[in-house]
Amino acid sequence: MSEPITFILNGEPAKSDRNATERLLDVLREDFTLTGVKCGCKEGECGACAVLIDGELANSCMVALGSVAGSEVMTIEGYSQTQRYTALSDAYAETSAVQCGFCIPGMVLACEALLAHNPNPTDDEIRQGISGNLCRCTGYNAIVNAVKIAAREGKGLW
Repeated sequence: MSEPITFILNGEPAKSDRNATERLLDVLREDFTLTGVKCGCKEGECGACAVLIDGELANSCMVALGSVAGSEVMTIEGYSQTQRYTALSDAYAETSAVQCGFCIPGMVLACEALLAHNPNPTDDEIRQGISGNLCRCTGYNAIVNAVKIAAREGKGLW
C-alpha cells in the first residue's frame, strides 16, 4: 500500500489514502464532505468544481489527487471564513448575482483568483477572469457588477 497523500485543506492538514489518480473533486466531496465543489460537466468546462490550489484557480474534476501532495487546497467552505469572501458575498447580494446557486461557489473562487491578481479589474478583465465558469440563471452582468463593487468596497483586502 502506498503512503497517504498529504496536503493542506482549508488551512488544516489533510491526508487521503485514496489512489493518486482519483479525481480531487470526488475526494473532496466523498471523503471530506465538502459539497461546495459541484460535479457539473466532468470535463473542466463549467467551473462548478473550482477550487484554489496554492492560490490558483483549478477545476477539481481535472486534478488528480496525487498532484496536490504538499499543496494548499481551498474550497468555498474554507474561503467563506475570510474577509475577502464577506466582501464578495455582500456584493453578490447587493447585485442579486445569485439565483439557483449551483455555479456560485466556483464563480466566487474565480472572482477571488481574479482579484488576488488584479484588485482593480476592468469589465473586460472580469469577464475574462470568470470565463471558465458557466452560469445558466443569473447572467453575467450582475456578477461583473458584483466584482466591481467588491473591488471598490474591499479596497486593501486584495
